[in-house]
Amino acid sequence: MNVTYNWLKEFVDFDETPDELAELLTMLGLEVEAMAKLGAGLDDVVVALVEEKRPHPNADKLSICRVNNGKDVLNVVCGAQNFKQGDTVALAQIGAVLPGDFKIKKSKIRGEDSCGMLCSEKELGLAEESAGIMVLPPSLAPIGTPVFSALGLKDTVFEIGLTPNRSDCLSVIGIARDIAAKLNLKLRYPQCTIVEGPEKVESIIGVTIEDPDLCPRYAARYISGCTIAPSPEWLVKRLNAIDMRSINNVVDITNLIMMESGQPLHAFDCLRLSGQRIVVRTAADGEQFTTLDNQQRVLTPADLVICDAERPVALAGVMGGLNSEIESTTTSILLESAFFKPAAVRKTSKRLGLHTESSHRFERGIDIEGVGRALDRAASLIVELAGGVLAEGCIDIYPGKSDRKAIIFRPEKANELIGIDLDRDVIIDILTRLECRVSPCADGSVAVIPPHYRIDLEREIDLIEEIARLNGYDKILATMPIARVISDRPTRHQETEKRVRDLLVNNGMTEIINFSFTAPDAAGKLLLNDDDPRRIAIKLANPLVDEQSVMRTTLLPGLLETTAKNMNFRSLDLKLFEMRRVYFPGDGEDMPREPLCIVGAITGSRDGDGWSRPNEPVDFFDAKGIVETVLDVLDIGGVSWVVENTDPYYHPGKSCRVFAGREQVGSVGELHPLVQKNFEIEKPVFCFELNFEKLVKLSRTKKTILAPSRFPDSARDIAMLIPEELAAVKILECIRAEKSKEIEHVQIFDVYRGKGVPDGYKSIAVRIRYRSFERTLAEEEIASLHKKIVTNLIDKLKVTVR
Repeated sequence: MNVTYNWLKEFVDFDETPDELAELLTMLGLEVEAMAKLGAGLDDVVVALVEEKRPHPNADKLSICRVNNGKDVLNVVCGAQNFKQGDTVALAQIGAVLPGDFKIKKSKIRGEDSCGMLCSEKELGLAEESAGIMVLPPSLAPIGTPVFSALGLKDTVFEIGLTPNRSDCLSVIGIARDIAAKLNLKLRYPQCTIVEGPEKVESIIGVTIEDPDLCPRYAARYISGCTIAPSPEWLVKRLNAIDMRSINNVVDITNLIMMESGQPLHAFDCLRLSGQRIVVRTAADGEQFTTLDNQQRVLTPADLVICDAERPVALAGVMGGLNSEIESTTTSILLESAFFKPAAVRKTSKRLGLHTESSHRFERGIDIEGVGRALDRAASLIVELAGGVLAEGCIDIYPGKSDRKAIIFRPEKANELIGIDLDRDVIIDILTRLECRVSPCADGSVAVIPPHYRIDLEREIDLIEEIARLNGYDKILATMPIARVISDRPTRHQETEKRVRDLLVNNGMTEIINFSFTAPDAAGKLLLNDDDPRRIAIKLANPLVDEQSVMRTTLLPGLLETTAKNMNFRSLDLKLFEMRRVYFPGDGEDMPREPLCIVGAITGSRDGDGWSRPNEPVDFFDAKGIVETVLDVLDIGGVSWVVENTDPYYHPGKSCRVFAGREQVGSVGELHPLVQKNFEIEKPVFCFELNFEKLVKLSRTKKTILAPSRFPDSARDIAMLIPEELAAVKILECIRAEKSKEIEHVQIFDVYRGKGVPDGYKSIAVRIRYRSFERTLAEEEIASLHKKIVTNLIDKLKVTVR
C-alpha cells in the first residue's frame, strides 16, 4: 500500500516529520518497507525569470538567456525553443544533482559560459517525455523558491507492508485512522455535497442480484451529460505520486476514491448496457468475456459476473469489461459500489491469474457499511469534474443488513496477557479511539462492538492485541520467561525414522520433499483399481490450483513427477526417496489417518560414468537390495518375497510384495510401462514402497550377539537342476527346515541357463557351511547331515542333483 505524507495530513493534523511518522506506523504494525522523498535534494532547482533571450553567436539552434534566480542574473545556454523572454522557468543551479545522478556544473558551450540549466519535466523526473523546458505560471511563487515546493510536489511516499488481516488499512483513511487513534487526534472524514436532478434513478436503471450470498450489497448511481476529459493537474499528481497512471477524469476519480476509502468502484458507459440494467449472477460454464486488458476469459459457474440484460460486462470485484468501458464519447455513467464475497473474488482472481487493486481489496474484505459513502463521494466529484446531472436517489440493495455482535472484554485479562498495568479507564479510552462502542457489564467486564471496517476484530484476544498495539509495544517490559526445561529422549518411532533416513542416504540415495497436496487424477495415473482405498482422497476446501486440490494417499505420484523433471534436465542417474506422511479419511468426524511411508525410485547407471566403471544399468535387484538392507538393519526376520498379486503400477513378473512373517511391509519392482508413459518417463524405473509404521512394530531393538565358534567350519556345495517356475526361496526353506544347529549358513552362489541345461530348467548351485560351537565336526557327521539335506531336496522339490 502506497500513501503520501501530505495526503495523510489532509485527514489528521499531526506534527511528526516523515521519519518520525514512519517509525510510528511501523510500531503500530503497519510496517514502512520503503520511503521515497519526492523532490529531496532538488532544492537547488528554483523558480527563475528569463529577463533576456538572444541567439547564440556560434550555434543556430542555441540561445543565450539571462536568468534571474532572485539573487543573481546568470548566463544560461539553452537549446529549447518553447519559451520566450519574460517566462518563468525551472532553473537547475550549479551544484544541483538531477535524477539519474546528473550534476550541474559551470561549463562553456560553443564558447559561451553557461551557469546552470533550464529544466524540462522529464529532466526533473515529473514526466516520461516532454517537448521542451518547463514553463511555469507567472504568479506560481516568488523567484528563487524551490520548484518542487512551489508546485506542491515536495512530499514523502510511504510503501507500507500490511498483514492480510488489516484490510481496513488498504486506504489512506484507514492508515490515517490508526494515526489519529495512536496520537489521540481527531480524524477528518472527507465531506461531499450531493446535488441531484429531478429524474429518479429507478426510472432510468435497474439492478437485480440473483445470488445475494456472493453479493450481499450492491449500490449504483446514474449521472447523465458527462464530459470525458483529462483529469485536473491536482488529481493527476496525486495518482502519479502513488504510481497510478491517469486515464481520464471519471476513471481517475474511481481510483482516487478506492485508494482514499478502500472501496473499489467501477464506472460503466450506461448507453452501452443493454436494457440499462445490471444483473449480478454466476457465469455459465464456458461463457466467454473480454476484460479491459483485451484478454478473452473463459468463465465457470464459480465466477461471479456483472451483466446487463444480455451479457457479462464485468468480472465482479476483479476487472471491468471492454464492452462497457468509459470512452471519450461517453456521456451517461452508471457508477457501481458493491460488496462481493471475498472467497468468490479470490477464487476467480487466482484461477484467471488476474490480480488487480480491486481484487486485492475484495479478497481481504472491505467495509460493507462504507459502500454508500464511497459511492456518494465519487458521484459528487464526477459531477464537479466531468459535469452532468446526478439522478435523484441511489439504488442500494442490501437485504442482509445487521449489527455486529458485542465482544465481552475483561480489562484485567488484557493486563495479565500483555504483562502491563493499565488503568481500566485508559483501556476503555483506547477502545473508544478505535471507534468501538463500549458499554459496561454487571460483572465488571465491558461489551465492545467493533466498527464494521475492522473485520479482523472477532474475539477478546483481538481486542487485547489492539490494546498492546495502541499503548505501544515498546512499553511492554522485557522479561525472561520462567519455564521448566524438559529434555525428552527421542521415541522409538523417532529413532527408527532417523536410522532409516540415514541408512538410505548412506546407500547413495537423495531425499526429496514434495507437497502434501496432489492432483485428483494421481490415482488414475497409477492404474489403481476403482475399489482401491488410495482412490479416496481428502479434498481441500480452498485449493490454490486444481493440480493440488486433494491430500495425497500415496507418495509415488510426487516421486515419479520429480523423477520425470530431473530426467527432463538430463539428470539420468537417479536414486531418490521420500519419507513423509500420507492422508486417509477418518471414520465419521474423526481426523484423517496420517501414516508415515517410504518410497524410493532408482534409474539409470548403477555406478555412474567413469573409465573404471562397467556402466551397467540398475535393475530389480538393486531396489530389492536397498529394501533388504533396511530390513536387516532393523533386525526384521522372517522376510519373504511374493510375486503374486502385486500393485497394478508394477510391471507383472518383475515385482513382488515384501512380507515379514504374515505381515506385508512393502513392495518392490519395475514400474509398469503404462505408468511410465503417464508420467512421461522414457527409461525403466525401479521403485519400492515400505510401510514405516509396520517396520517400527516389527523391528527389534535388542539384538542377540553370539561369540564366534572357535571350531573350524566345513563347506559343501550342491548343484541341481530345477524347473524355471520353482522359486529359489523354496530351496533355501527346504534346507533350513532340517533345523540342525550345525548348519551355520546357506547361500545360492550360482545360477546358470544355457548349454547342457534343458529348456524350462535352470541350474542352481548352493553352498552350505557347517560348524559346531561344541567340537570339531567329523567328516562322517558332515557327510550324513549333507546327504539328508540332498535327499530332502530330491524328495520334496523333485530336483535333479548334478
